Amino acid sequence: MPLPLRDPIAMDQYNPGDFYDELFANPGQPRPEAKLLVEKLATLPIEELHHRQAAAQAALFKLGVTFNVYGAAEGTERTFPFDIIPRIIAAREWLRLEAGLKQRIHALNLFLSDIYGDRKIIRDRIIPLELIESATGYLKPCLGLKPPKDIWCHITGTDLVRDVDGQFYVLEDNLRCPSGISYVLENRRVMKSTFPALFQTLAIEPVDEYPSHLLETLLNLLPERLMDPTVVVLTPGIYNSAYFEHSFLAQQMGVELVEGRDLVVEDGYLQMQTTKGLQRVDAIYRRIDDDFIDPLAFRPDSLLGVPGLMDVYRAGRVAIANALGTGVADDKAVYAYVPKMIRYYLDEDPIIPNVPTYLCWEPKELEYVLENLDKLVVKAANEAGGYGMLVGTQSTAEERAAFGDRIRANPRNYIAQPTLCLSRVPTLIDGQFEGCHVDLRPYVLYGEDIYVHPGGLTRVALKRGSLVVNSSQGGGSKDTWVLVDA
Repeated sequence: MPLPLRDPIAMDQYNPGDFYDELFANPGQPRPEAKLLVEKLATLPIEELHHRQAAAQAALFKLGVTFNVYGAAEGTERTFPFDIIPRIIAAREWLRLEAGLKQRIHALNLFLSDIYGDRKIIRDRIIPLELIESATGYLKPCLGLKPPKDIWCHITGTDLVRDVDGQFYVLEDNLRCPSGISYVLENRRVMKSTFPALFQTLAIEPVDEYPSHLLETLLNLLPERLMDPTVVVLTPGIYNSAYFEHSFLAQQMGVELVEGRDLVVEDGYLQMQTTKGLQRVDAIYRRIDDDFIDPLAFRPDSLLGVPGLMDVYRAGRVAIANALGTGVADDKAVYAYVPKMIRYYLDEDPIIPNVPTYLCWEPKELEYVLENLDKLVVKAANEAGGYGMLVGTQSTAEERAAFGDRIRANPRNYIAQPTLCLSRVPTLIDGQFEGCHVDLRPYVLYGEDIYVHPGGLTRVALKRGSLVVNSSQGGGSKDTWVLVDA
């Protein structure tokens, strides 16, 4: 059935409702930074917008921008849904987010160095030892490890959300193998061809320099005396959910994409098998979880890693980003202590606060959570992708009862947070603009300095009323425009 036509589209009829809207302050009143965008959209008939939307999605498909869903009955590979209405962040807001992210990553790096080293934060009773040692991402083989230049979290994707008051909060940290940057780069490429006039009118921070910054971050880990170093991207293979990104980044950096079977430890070094024989590898951007990277050190059943890699790494003969062991900081129970880490290591107050969090392993907080499941969002400490969680306001009594049993059986594995009124952005759905909830994942690189890539991945919940933005749960993405201060 053809979509109803409106000519021109009535942007002034869009109602942001009771949520913080990224483009509109009130009905018919765009925020100052969004004024030019809204005026441009208001001149376009609905059929023109749908034409551009379809062209953008087709362009992404031709570029191969896909993700894999494990266990999906209709097939594993899907195109990543994209909406052409961008999210805009004013320069003044971005400067504050940038400062807050640098502060957070600095503290998290000190934390990782500490818990695998002197453990001062544990001795000073800032964070309990049992919490660290019970985290699935904590790796005893990494005790005493000294990664190059004492940098652990070289690439981080920090998830931010905005509440009804307009305040940004950190929702979670992703330090192991954060994904999504390829969608940021490809979304921007497509948007430039979709709205070329807007990119000539508005001063928007570019995003296409990320691959060069990433390569610089990896090369920074190597000794200056090393001539013509070899860098590789290590992927689990074509069936991984982010394989497109692995191949994309390797191509953009001009380095080899390898699997574990392409590598071997020989003569005390990591070597890559080539048609000309073995070639030494100096730095790895690994997209394999720690447990699978070396079957001799971790999971003996892993076919994805390289036997003996951990010994080469410990000896300082290969650099790995991110460092092994960083997954402990991805634990959602450990996340609750990051504000304390910032105060402890930096003697500063957090610039970007955490979402208020209840730790179910604390008896009083557990009691509160169980009594208020209908009001809270409960998450498993080590799940991702929108799995292992309960959105209390959208759950049934039976679902809450079953989830309560899970929490009682393993309280260490769960945290709870209030249901935030996530900010929204107008989104083109079924021929009209609807406000859909979004989050934001900026990407942070820790090399010689800490670099925050402008913008990040805006994920959008494309199911009406949904708060879950993950691609595996029906979410999509938008381009994120950080404006340059005039």
